[in-house]
Amino acid sequence: MLKASLTLVLILTTMLAQAAAPEPIFITSPDGAVRVSVSVTDQGKPSYSVAYKDTELLRPSSLGLQLADADLSKGLKLTSAGKSAPVTDSYTLTNDKRAACHYQANRREITFSGSQGRTLSVVFQVSNDGVAFRYVLGGKSKEKQRILGEKTTFKLPAAAKGWLHPHAVAQTGWSNTQPSYEEYYKMGIAAGTPSSLGQGWSFPALFQAAGHWVLLTEAGMDRSYCGTHLAHLSPDGEYSIAFAQEREGTTPTAPVAPESTLPWNTPWRVLVVGPTLGTIVESTLTTDLSAPTKIKDTAFIKPGKASWSWALLKDEATVYDVQKNFIDYAADMKWKYCLIDALWDKQIGYDKMTELATYARSKNVDLLVWYNSNGSWNKAPQTPINVLFEPASRKKEFARLQQMGIKGVKIDFFGGDGQSMMNYYQDLLEDAAQAKLLVNFHGTTIPRGWTRTYPHLMTMEAVRGFEFLTFDQANADQEPTHCAVLPFTRNAVGPMDFTPMCFSEIPGQKRVTTNGFELALSVLFQSGIQHYVEVPEGMKKQPSFVVDFVRNLPPSWDDVKFLDGFPGEYAVVARKANNKWYVAGINGTPTDRTITLDLSKLGATKGGTLITDGTTNRDFNTRRFTGTALTLPVKARGGFVLELN
Repeated sequence: MLKASLTLVLILTTMLAQAAAPEPIFITSPDGAVRVSVSVTDQGKPSYSVAYKDTELLRPSSLGLQLADADLSKGLKLTSAGKSAPVTDSYTLTNDKRAACHYQANRREITFSGSQGRTLSVVFQVSNDGVAFRYVLGGKSKEKQRILGEKTTFKLPAAAKGWLHPHAVAQTGWSNTQPSYEEYYKMGIAAGTPSSLGQGWSFPALFQAAGHWVLLTEAGMDRSYCGTHLAHLSPDGEYSIAFAQEREGTTPTAPVAPESTLPWNTPWRVLVVGPTLGTIVESTLTTDLSAPTKIKDTAFIKPGKASWSWALLKDEATVYDVQKNFIDYAADMKWKYCLIDALWDKQIGYDKMTELATYARSKNVDLLVWYNSNGSWNKAPQTPINVLFEPASRKKEFARLQQMGIKGVKIDFFGGDGQSMMNYYQDLLEDAAQAKLLVNFHGTTIPRGWTRTYPHLMTMEAVRGFEFLTFDQANADQEPTHCAVLPFTRNAVGPMDFTPMCFSEIPGQKRVTTNGFELALSVLFQSGIQHYVEVPEGMKKQPSFVVDFVRNLPPSWDDVKFLDGFPGEYAVVARKANNKWYVAGINGTPTDRTITLDLSKLGATKGGTLITDGTTNRDFNTRRFTGTALTLPVKARGGFVLELN
């Protein structure tokens, strides 16, 4: 009798434990390599973990939202777990790392119920190159709901290392223009290290975890959310989501934290994962997970190269005669565009700009012009100013530019990642599309898949670009290692307006990179419009084979392949256009390096043309090569390019 009673108690205890903590729910990638496990603790706290084959890449990490009127991160019950279903998508991109994109994933929606009848669904999509999930708040409401915080975390394995970008404090920096994603990456630091600026770490965040690679970012940003980043503290390598700071709205009273009516889908939390860095460099997950474009007339969207005076010549060069010379320069180099930067409205004027646009068209060149974005969020004085924030003024200005024959705008000095600022970005993009204007955002947030939704968004800065090299020697000294981390971080999530390639000396600074390094950046970095730093006088001094290489570079790329590299040390990337591969490599270290390339990864090749550094750091060599195996000595802070047959 006693034995039977003990058996009954054991059975009841087991049943209660199973009821309190259901069996994990699994979602796997189509190839079976990536696996997500979702569980609920007996306290009702949902969590997930991520593995690649047998390797754990994320330890159990938290899920949930803190609403203004409900905590949907604990006390939850699993109410349903839909069946895993395949998701497929094919689309084209005009100005990103790959033209023809194909997405395959397995999708599963898991729903939890909380107090007061509130429910929270989490949709997971697991592809061969990563994991994405988003929260769904169902129902309908006329009044806006508010999310006070996400409980989402990413708990890296012990001994993981990070290549992380410090997130800046809002309203700091020059003329209160931070955060603008223009810091140097902290490289190879221990996971869990507090952020150096006290505000957390920006997306994208790269980690080396258990011999594999993980890139964290977000995608699918619409008007209902703010941009987020990783919080300042991450004990035991567990990183949490931080919202935009209080002063990152378009006005003091404009929304910063997320608010929306129901139903409500949050942006995707994205983890690009794989055993090699090739997965990170080649993945298109951020655009795979973003909304297709609604722009029907895309004939005006033309990627290309641009001449640009400001980097080396600064504000004083924004005058009629100099810009006419840069138009001639673009025409000679067969580049599509010439960018005329700040103060054009004062130092050239609208009438003379119309004249320049007409002259440029006669040379088969189109003009891009600069604008200050700001309403009240910063103190940057450069003009044109205070014409884009108000809708009526913006639409009038864009219509005027279209009538003048201007083809695009560079808009600078944004105010952060608040929800209202995310809406302002999209207001600008939608109105620019109506006026058939291309867009370049500077002093800006990161791309979050917008190049798919808004294909006329040609590029975004969100990087400590070349202009900083002209400000002081410390920045010039850091160019090599900084450039060697960017293909694995910032440029891995979308077009990046670093503004590369300078063969000339920098006024007042000593450039520490070789000319081969600078030439390699023309291919290594991807941007829908690539604005080159080099000026006409400097280009004339280069050998004809270098000039011809730059002149004949394609305006956009069809595909990308990672060949070799390590973040902050060196990088070798191949890009394809018109059935031809171009390979670029840089050595970011202060010591010479030998790189061996297996070009068979790029398919059949008969060899090609190689351009390397010459006997000094300011000249070049070129030669033909055959075969698919190539061993190259690369100078300290040097580089090379290959053009394959």
